[in-house]
Amino acid sequence: MSTRKIIILNGHPGQTSLNKTLAEAYRDSAINAGHEVRYHDLSAMQFDMDYGLGGYHNAKPLEADLEAFVGDLEWAEHVVLTTPLWWGAIPAKLKGAFDRALLPGRTFDTRNTSALGLPAPMLTGKTARVLMTSDTPSIFLKLFYGNAIKKILSRQILGFVGIKPTRFTSFAPASHPAESQVKAWCEKSAELGARAA
Repeated sequence: MSTRKIIILNGHPGQTSLNKTLAEAYRDSAINAGHEVRYHDLSAMQFDMDYGLGGYHNAKPLEADLEAFVGDLEWAEHVVLTTPLWWGAIPAKLKGAFDRALLPGRTFDTRNTSALGLPAPMLTGKTARVLMTSDTPSIFLKLFYGNAIKKILSRQILGFVGIKPTRFTSFAPASHPAESQVKAWCEKSAELGARAA
């Protein structure tokens, strides 16, 4: 098996969480398997989530944590994101990180557009895995919500900048799982990490 360069973002804003536990299980297993890993923890990242008066033409300079994150996105071959599903979406701080970090000229090129007018993605050649915790089982996400969160992450965020395909592993119900369930979920994350999948 060839080794891969992996960036992991624990996208839970809390200092302790099931998402962090899953991210660390993936990370440790990937490292033990010989993969190169760069790890980011949203709870420890310091940045302004909002543009304020900034925009694409007068964007705020990236804070050190966001600059490191984008640099590692450019470096990586495989992107791993853990996130909880809150109110049908990702946490506000995680959305803020994407809003601030995924900028034109760095992650997509507005001067080079497709026939449909879409900017050219600049992070091509990378794959992604999303480890998502929720209280909504995957079958209900599909039947009742049309997999909206998966479409947003895979098509409108990661896919828009060229990171694809995005594969999902769901862990539910996640609010009060038994210790044995958490152990099984960590084993699943570790298995994915060993394969850089």
